Amino acid sequence: MNYTALYRKFRPTSFAEMVGQEHITRTLRNQIIAGRVGHAYLFNGGRGTGKTSAAKVLARAINCINPQDGEPCNTCEICKEAINGSLTDIVEMDAASNNSVEDIRQIREEVNFLPTKAKYRVYIIDEVHMLSTGAFNALLKTLEEPPEHVKFILATTEPQKLPATILSRCQRFDFKQISDEDIIKRLKIVCDEIQIEITNEALKVIAILAEGGMRDALSILERCLQEGETKIDGDKIKDLVGIPKLAYINKIVNSILKDNVNEALQTIDEVVNEGKDIQNFLWEIIKYVKDILIYKSSKKLNIYSESEINNIEKLANEVTKERLLQIIYTLSNLENDMKYSSQRLILFEVGIIKLCSGQIGEVGNEAANVDSGEIERLKSKITQLEMQISKINSGGVIHNISQNVENVGARKIENTNTQKTAGATTIQQQRPVKNIQIGEKLQEWPKIIRELKDAGKIMLYTNLMNSVASKINDLIIGIQFSKPVTPFGKTILEKSESISELERRVSMECGKPMKIKYIYDDTEVIKKEEQNPIESFAQDNGIPFSVIE
Repeated sequence: MNYTALYRKFRPTSFAEMVGQEHITRTLRNQIIAGRVGHAYLFNGGRGTGKTSAAKVLARAINCINPQDGEPCNTCEICKEAINGSLTDIVEMDAASNNSVEDIRQIREEVNFLPTKAKYRVYIIDEVHMLSTGAFNALLKTLEEPPEHVKFILATTEPQKLPATILSRCQRFDFKQISDEDIIKRLKIVCDEIQIEITNEALKVIAILAEGGMRDALSILERCLQEGETKIDGDKIKDLVGIPKLAYINKIVNSILKDNVNEALQTIDEVVNEGKDIQNFLWEIIKYVKDILIYKSSKKLNIYSESEINNIEKLANEVTKERLLQIIYTLSNLENDMKYSSQRLILFEVGIIKLCSGQIGEVGNEAANVDSGEIERLKSKITQLEMQISKINSGGVIHNISQNVENVGARKIENTNTQKTAGATTIQQQRPVKNIQIGEKLQEWPKIIRELKDAGKIMLYTNLMNSVASKINDLIIGIQFSKPVTPFGKTILEKSESISELERRVSMECGKPMKIKYIYDDTEVIKKEEQNPIESFAQDNGIPFSVIE
C-alpha cells in the first residue's frame, strides 16, 4: 500500500478548507458566483501558504458541473477526474524544470484546441519566476489574449523576478503567512482524524517552527509520527528538530545575567553532548531573551507554561531592559558571524564568555565601547565633510588651504607651501572628487573573493574576479577592475547588500571597521608615493586642498 504524505493527504479540496487566506478565497468565490472569472491569475506568497491548493480548487470550481456557492462539488465526474489527476484539461506545469521556450511554445499550440471534457482548459504554472526570458516573451501574447476556453493560473514565491509585462496581464493575489492560531486549529483537526494525541505545547512549538507555512507544519508533525508515537508533547518535537530543552536555555541565560562563566560553559557542553545543533541553540537563546524583554514590558506571554513564566519573571526582575537589548543585539551579531565560520562552536563559546564577563560591545559591535561624546564629535565631523563634498560636486572653488590649515593647527604646511610658491597669486580649482590615491594592496582580497563563491554569492563573485583591492587610507579599501565593468555589473556591485557584505568581510580580515570604494575605468588613480606630501597630509586629514601656482 502506497504511503501518502500528510500535506498531500490533507490538502484542501475546497476554499472553505483553506486556512488563513479568507481575503483571497472570498474574492475567488464571488467571481465564480458572478461569472466574472479572469483569464489569468497570479498567486504570490511564501512556501506552504496555499497557492497551489487554491489554484487546484479554482480550476475545479470553474469546471464543476454542479458548483455550490462558488465551491466545487468534488462529486461530479469532472471533479473526481481532476482530483485523481486523470483530467487532461487541467494541466499542471513546474516552471523550475520546464522553463524553456519550447515548453511555452507547446502550450501556445495546445490552447488552440478545445477542452476534451471540461468547460475550460486550465494551465497551472508553478514557480513561474523560473521561466527563462525567452519563455516569458513567448508567453506574453497568449497570456494577454488567450482563447475563451483557456485560463492561466501562475504561482510564485518571488514576484519581483517576473517581468512587468507579465504582472500587468494577471489578477494578482498575495497569500499571507498563516497565523500560529490558524495552524494550531488545522493541526488539531488533522490529529483528531488520524487519532493522534498531541499536547497544546507541542502544537504551539510546531506552529512557531513552521513560520507561517501549513505544509511545513504538517511535515514536522509527520516526522513525529514516523517514531510510532500515539502521544506527542513539546519535548518530543524539540528533540526531533534538534532544539535544546528549555531548561538549558533558562540555565545559560541565567549564567549570562549572573556573569557565571563556568556554569555557561558547562551548559554548552551538555547541549553539545546531546547532539543538538549549536545554531539552533543560539536562536533559542535569542528568542528566550526577547521573551524576557516582552514579559518585562507587558507582563504577557502565551507560549509558556505557568512554571516557565515564573522562571522568566525571576530573570526579568534581575535585569534591566537596556541589558536585555544589548544581549539580543550582541547575540544576533554573533549569529551572523557564525554563519561564515568553520569553527562555530569556538566562536559561540568565546561570545558567551565575553557576555558573561560583561564585555557586551566586543562581540560584533566595536562601537559599543565608544563614549557618547566621541560619537557626537564624529557625527559633527561627518556632517562638515558632507557639506564640503556637496560644494565640490556643485563645482564650487575651495578656499585657500592656509585658512583650513589654521583650523587643524598645521601652520607648517602653509609656511612650506608659501616658500615654494612665493609670488604666486592664482588659485586653481580643486582636483575632481573622483581622484583616488592608492597605497599597498590588500593581500587577503583573493581569499575574500573565494569565500564569496563558497557562500553562493555567484553574481558578486563573478563581477569581482578581475579586481584587486588596495588601501586608500586607514579606513577605506579601494577596489580596482582590470576590465571595464558592464552597467549590469555595476548594478550588482552597488547594491546595498553587496557593499555591506564586502565591508563586513574586509573588516574581518583587517581586524577593524573598514569601508570600500569602487574605482572604475573613468576614475583617475593617483599613486600615493607620487603625490605631493602636503596634498597627502591634507587629504588624509579631510582638509579641502587648493593648488597655488
